[in-house]
Amino acid sequence: MTPHRAIPTALLAAALTLTAVPRAAEAADTLLSQNRPTLASSTENGGAPAAAAVDGNTTTRWGSAWSDPQWLRVDLGSTATITSVKLTWEAAYAKAFQLQTSPDGSAWTTVYSTTNATGGTQTLTVTGQGRYVRMYGTQRATGYGYSLYELQVYGQYTNPPPTGGPGYVLADPPVTGVTPSTAVPAPTNPPTTHHEFQANCSVSRGNLNDDPIVFPNLPGASHSHTFMGNTTTYAGSTLATLKAGGTSCITPGDKTGYWMPTLYNGDTVVQPIGRQVIYYKSGVIDYRSVRPFPAGLRYVVGSPQATLEDFRNSPGAVEGFECGDSAFNWDIPATCPAGTQLNVRMQAPSCWNGIHLDTPDHKSHMAYPVLGVCPADHPVAVPMIEFKMAWPVSGDMRNVRFSSGRGYSFHYDVFNAWDAPTLAALTSHCINGGLQCDPRGFDLYKPDRGAALNENYELP
Repeated sequence: MTPHRAIPTALLAAALTLTAVPRAAEAADTLLSQNRPTLASSTENGGAPAAAAVDGNTTTRWGSAWSDPQWLRVDLGSTATITSVKLTWEAAYAKAFQLQTSPDGSAWTTVYSTTNATGGTQTLTVTGQGRYVRMYGTQRATGYGYSLYELQVYGQYTNPPPTGGPGYVLADPPVTGVTPSTAVPAPTNPPTTHHEFQANCSVSRGNLNDDPIVFPNLPGASHSHTFMGNTTTYAGSTLATLKAGGTSCITPGDKTGYWMPTLYNGDTVVQPIGRQVIYYKSGVIDYRSVRPFPAGLRYVVGSPQATLEDFRNSPGAVEGFECGDSAFNWDIPATCPAGTQLNVRMQAPSCWNGIHLDTPDHKSHMAYPVLGVCPADHPVAVPMIEFKMAWPVSGDMRNVRFSSGRGYSFHYDVFNAWDAPTLAALTSHCINGGLQCDPRGFDLYKPDRGAALNENYELP
């Protein structure tokens, strides 16, 4: 990138709370930020995501919109004492910026501030504490946005994030020795444009205040959920009870529990009608490397505590909410044309650490790919689930909400209970095979490739 001449802007006054000098990180310091969850105020394009600034790869970068201010935030996972921060800038760097820490991602303390930075590689000594660290840019040095190859935070955890104990469910056996695939499949004729199959499932249970992942064995402890797939899902569900249950999915082998917050119009429950589309896709470039879910894998996508900013910038938000011709809404629209439906699409992470079926936050064992490649600490590529939900509600939408809150609190849970051979056949035939499959594993556009399942959606 060749930077333009800097655009003059009014500098934001910022008190320097700490004198910082360049230095190398001390030997005792630990790199805390690599492959940790990130969030940014904006992204320049799909090729410059926030996560690229913490992936340890100096050929990938985060790029922001071309305006001030902008920020990049990393979640360290636990409170830490921060001793230094290393910034590796692309040509479009920050002339004025602050480094800030926070215990909760909301209240911020500035631990470094400058108005005359010169870009390049900066290793800055700081003194601070918090779970979250962010670079808050107030003046760009060029006409472009802010562009960071790497944001590296060093220090020591006050209480290191646990790797075992209550809330951790171990895979048996674990999947080890996997190196994330960076291969690019060769072109095919006809071209491979999709690598997916559908799980079509209707509502199986509604208006139940249970969540067997977040509140196991605590009936009534959660907000109301709409359940799809398994017909027996409740607070005490286990892999064994799910496998023994029935399903509302068109494929009998899919006894997975899927659930999401209940939608209300005022005090009236609105349920999706008919089978909804749950895609199983490749989230990585090398779709041939995707493996079936392990039995009992479970996780939560999104968060009921999300802000609009969180939802909008989440790697899992594809189109946000839409109705009629209105799309890419990050909250439920105030009105929708009469007779239309409210739709939402959201993608799940598709890289697994190979060790845990669940973790205390129900997320840490899963990660999103970075530019189509799984991170090294979550090397196992598994199917990327994408919810595509539709609710029959239109007109005045001002009183439409989820049981979890505003539209941007939308999230969903997955508890895998597929029949293993059926899931393996669909994954191999459709995802690894580069097809656009229906629930039978049949690609209408490539009928010569056949189907994975028979007319009863079962293995032949």
